[in-house]
Amino acid sequence: MSSVAVLTQESFNEHRNGLLQSEQSGAAGAAGTGPGEEEDALPTYKDAFPPLPEKAASPEGTQETANAWTKIRPLKSSIITQVFHVPLEERKYKDMNQFGEGDQAKVCVDIMHKTGAHLELSLAKDQGLSIMVSGKLDAVMKARKEIVSRLQTQASATVAIPKEHHRFVIGKNGEKLQELELKTATKIQIPRPDDPSNQIKISGTKEGLEKAKHEILLISAEQDKRAVERVNIDKVYHPFITGAYNKLVGEMMQETGARINVPPPSVNKTEIVITGEKEQVALAVAMIKKISEDKKKNATTIAVEVKKSQHKYVIGPKGNTLQEILDKTGVSVEIPPSDSSSETVILRGEPDRLGQALTEVYAKANSYTVASVSAPSWLHRFIIGKKGQNLAKITQQMPKVHIEFTEGEDRITLEGPTKDVQIVYSQIEATVTDLVSRMDYTEISVDPKFHRHLIGKGGVNINRIKELHKVTVRIPPDNEKSNLIRIEGDPQGVQEAKKELLELASRMENERTKDLIIEQRFHRAIIGQKGEKIKEVRDKFPEVIINFPDPAQKSDIVQLRGPRTEVEKCAKFMQKIVAEMVENSFSVSVPIFKQFHRNIIGKGGANIKKIREETNTKIDLPAENSNSEMIVITGKKANCEAARNRILAIQKELANIAELEVSIPSKLHNSLIGSKGRFVRSIMEECGGVHIHFPTEGSGIDKVTIRGPIEEVEKAKQQLLALAEEKQIKSHTAELRAKPEYHKFLIGKGGGNIRKVRDSTGARIIFPTADDKDQELITVIGTEEAVREAQKELEELIKSLDNVVEDTMSVDPKHHRYFVARRGQVLRDLADEYGGVMVSFPRTGTQSDKVTLKGAKECVEAAKKRMQEIVEDLDAQVTIECVIPQKFHRSIMGPKGSRIQQITRDHNVQIKFPEREDPQAAPPAEAPIEENGEANGEVKELVDSSAPKKCDVIVISGRKERCDSAVEALKALVPVTIEVEVPFELHRYIIGQKGSGIRKMMDEFEVNIQVPAPDQQSDKIAITGLANHLDRAKEGLLERVKELQAEQEDRALRSFKLTITVDPKYHPKIIGRKGAIITNIRTEHDVNIQFPEKTDESQDQITITGYEHKAIAARDAIQHIVDELEEMISEDITLDSRVHARIIGARGKGIRKIMDEFKVDLRFPQSGAADPNLVTVTGRPELVDEAIDHLLNLEEEYMADVVENEAKMAYMRPSGGGAASMDEHRGPSKGFVVREAPWATGTEKAPDMSSSEDFPSFGAPVATKSSPWGPKRF
Repeated sequence: MSSVAVLTQESFNEHRNGLLQSEQSGAAGAAGTGPGEEEDALPTYKDAFPPLPEKAASPEGTQETANAWTKIRPLKSSIITQVFHVPLEERKYKDMNQFGEGDQAKVCVDIMHKTGAHLELSLAKDQGLSIMVSGKLDAVMKARKEIVSRLQTQASATVAIPKEHHRFVIGKNGEKLQELELKTATKIQIPRPDDPSNQIKISGTKEGLEKAKHEILLISAEQDKRAVERVNIDKVYHPFITGAYNKLVGEMMQETGARINVPPPSVNKTEIVITGEKEQVALAVAMIKKISEDKKKNATTIAVEVKKSQHKYVIGPKGNTLQEILDKTGVSVEIPPSDSSSETVILRGEPDRLGQALTEVYAKANSYTVASVSAPSWLHRFIIGKKGQNLAKITQQMPKVHIEFTEGEDRITLEGPTKDVQIVYSQIEATVTDLVSRMDYTEISVDPKFHRHLIGKGGVNINRIKELHKVTVRIPPDNEKSNLIRIEGDPQGVQEAKKELLELASRMENERTKDLIIEQRFHRAIIGQKGEKIKEVRDKFPEVIINFPDPAQKSDIVQLRGPRTEVEKCAKFMQKIVAEMVENSFSVSVPIFKQFHRNIIGKGGANIKKIREETNTKIDLPAENSNSEMIVITGKKANCEAARNRILAIQKELANIAELEVSIPSKLHNSLIGSKGRFVRSIMEECGGVHIHFPTEGSGIDKVTIRGPIEEVEKAKQQLLALAEEKQIKSHTAELRAKPEYHKFLIGKGGGNIRKVRDSTGARIIFPTADDKDQELITVIGTEEAVREAQKELEELIKSLDNVVEDTMSVDPKHHRYFVARRGQVLRDLADEYGGVMVSFPRTGTQSDKVTLKGAKECVEAAKKRMQEIVEDLDAQVTIECVIPQKFHRSIMGPKGSRIQQITRDHNVQIKFPEREDPQAAPPAEAPIEENGEANGEVKELVDSSAPKKCDVIVISGRKERCDSAVEALKALVPVTIEVEVPFELHRYIIGQKGSGIRKMMDEFEVNIQVPAPDQQSDKIAITGLANHLDRAKEGLLERVKELQAEQEDRALRSFKLTITVDPKYHPKIIGRKGAIITNIRTEHDVNIQFPEKTDESQDQITITGYEHKAIAARDAIQHIVDELEEMISEDITLDSRVHARIIGARGKGIRKIMDEFKVDLRFPQSGAADPNLVTVTGRPELVDEAIDHLLNLEEEYMADVVENEAKMAYMRPSGGGAASMDEHRGPSKGFVVREAPWATGTEKAPDMSSSEDFPSFGAPVATKSSPWGPKRF
């Protein structure tokens, strides 16, 4: 086996140095060195190229690898294939001549679309149908169910099982029933709970019926084996049966296998329910009774008095303390209900354990205490601290103490363990005493209209006052309409803040307000993108407040407020801006052929951008998918004209576009354009889309401009002149009517039919466009004779299109409404299905039952048969009423009635909603209700007050079972409202930015979430929606509340701030090179460290923000650096500038090494310094001395070399021959030589570098040749 040699850089350098040394020694004493000694000095091949470590090949290792591969589990394909066979007698479609076509093929395609499975059909010899289904398991099972129900004839059967077993067939949320239907490919109908029948109906294939029956009977048989036993045990013995923390009852359930349900302590029931197999239930009952009997015999009770307020401490959180006592002593403690005034606690258990339990009860009762601290209510928030920081310190130390602040009360309530409460009491009392001694408050009266000006934009004014005077200022919200502003804080700061606020208020009273009327369309342009332009105005007039109206108000009034002179200047400036905007708002439209729009835009918008910039205009192009060809230019009139000419010039260059002017008397222009441009549009369309531009009406100009391809322009000119001549001399117009569906036949393919009529008669025929109101009107223009001939030909064509058969049938008038309802949707469906057949019903009000059908004979017959089937279905219909309050009707209907349309389609019923009730109108007398056209036969004289309102009754018509299911579907759509309690301060976070958060939740859970208005200060959020969506929405909302509360707590903890005073001269050292040191501290302690700005007064203050313990650790780290820096000294030494470069080293490597070794800082003089030899050394005194000694030693060493080199330089030849002399000195190189190489021993030899076989050129064919390096792999 060949080994690979590795030559490292170190070994190469070592050998190279060895060779150089041997050569040098050879040059010095060549006579004494023999060839044997020289050879011994050479490294061996193995030394120079040590082989890689080899792993011994063992059969065990091989086996192990093989086993590892065999352990890999084979991957199963997620695609499965199943084949289903439908016998001939069960096939629904048996037309042998149309295999692969017709309804069967359509059904298969529909199944593939629905399920995503792939179907392949084939016919067996017995004409049975084989269907191969491929796809994922779920898709294949769904496809199988669809195949059975749609391609196979259906049979039905019933199976009877006890009514109480039906729920086990249905399963949780109907999952078991769905699984059974999918598995057996059947439809299983289970009677409703209120239906006494125990018959389950199954429909499907014979094979599926048998499978489904078998499965249902199996479920029933399994339930027959189960038993339910109810045992009455006195409530006082239940704790002994369940055991502490339900351990005992759990062990019993595990041992017996039965399920034991013991009512919770809060439910006053004595019945314990045991379910399971009969033997298991019997065993569990025996065990329970045994425990009960034992306790009745052995247990005794004692009653003790415990204060009512201490009961909760005996109970513990979620009853944990009671369970703890039961677990420790085996004694049950019975506490009277919370609504009872009794203070008697009963202990029940073994006599020898009662003493221990009593001790535990008293210990728990006395372990907690309640105390209150007197503190003025206005100081409460200072005690709590910003974001609860002060209070958090206390609660972190004493987490078991509950501290409660009551708004408006001058006390703080403490509740918790006695010792802890005492400690917290003393801490809070000390805090209150301190705050009372150094805090003060005052109230000032300021008109509420000035409040927002005192606050300033974004709170800038009030925040400045707060920070400057170290006070808190409470300005009442607008809804309070109070003029009292409260200032709290340091007494001196309170007085200064009061003075400044009163000055601001008095200054505002002397200000002037001016209203400017500026059209709202200019507001956005004046404000600019992200408020950039209005910011410039505000910067120019900083004392003026500019208020724009809300866009929704549609107001043109802009309000200016400030000193009189400044307001006037600002008003003039803004009026000037508006005048410029008005001048720049001139607009012109240019028609440009659609295919040239991209050329006008240019690559990356280059052309259009250039035109916009050079002409200073705004140019808007129509959207790509728009049919419009108009390009709109906006700006100054002269600039718009210049831009228009440039765009037209581009179009003219790009295509063979000609522009022609035709002189037509202006009095004929309107008649040539036609009603809504009909005539001129027909010429433009016929002549390849040329543009014809008439001058403005009333201008008196006769010139009409035609623009487009040269040949089309000429053609349009001829037609326009001919039409003008006809209009002027012999114009005659006729109108005839034809159904819009006939128009395409009259025009013919590519306009062939109408062109023949035009060519033969010379008349012009104009059809209505999609925008015209009258879609039947056809206009013929030309000479009287030409119009008459064209009209005659057209009438003959229309008559030929009317050659259809007509048939009639009788339909009871009561069913007419069904066919014509919903804008004749049923009739449109019949027309689409049966070849455009037209069905006409008699007018409303006539009692005729005659219905007319027109169309092709076969279509009329098929439509007639279908209508008879619909009528038969309608005769079997009933009408039922569903009462739902009118306020829910709109919600049930859904957007544009989508939900009600879905129910109508799903259940094949008609649903009629009542008219909306007018609250001001008197209630009309009720008419007798009719069902299916027959009166009830009984009219009530008095209206029943409990009867539903007429406006709440929804009428449903259809088959009985479909109506019932439609009623259920309607009731399921009635929205329900629930309230969820969410802390008021979290509401804005739940709403999110611009309502994004609440919109997301509403979309996700399909509900409406109503957050109360801020002025209500309510914690209740209302959720309205379908009942099955509310639980999910409530959970989602509460989950979001938990997240927000966690974020709040984290923010409060993270915002701890402290400052450290550090001399500014040390700041660069703390920051470090490129901020390395400070970044390291920030990252290590996860804090934000802020150095003072140049403009700050306190230049020595460094602020640290983060978690308290981390901020303290970061402060200590900075302090440690400062302590080290303060111990340092700086000393200047003189080092000859000629050795500086040597000391510094390549890329500063030398100086960095010295600085790291001696922990000092070195500063060398810059070029041009007064003293180029002066070097500064900074660090600890002992380290500075050591570093100076080292530098002076280096100077002495390097100076010796410098002097020597300078002496040599005088005798050295020019540097150009340096390389050659060195080569001559070294002599010819032997290269890298090793001993005992593979090619030097045995038959192997070194590769020949001149050989094309050993070193072939790329692409050259080479004959294979054996070599010591093994076979070659290319």
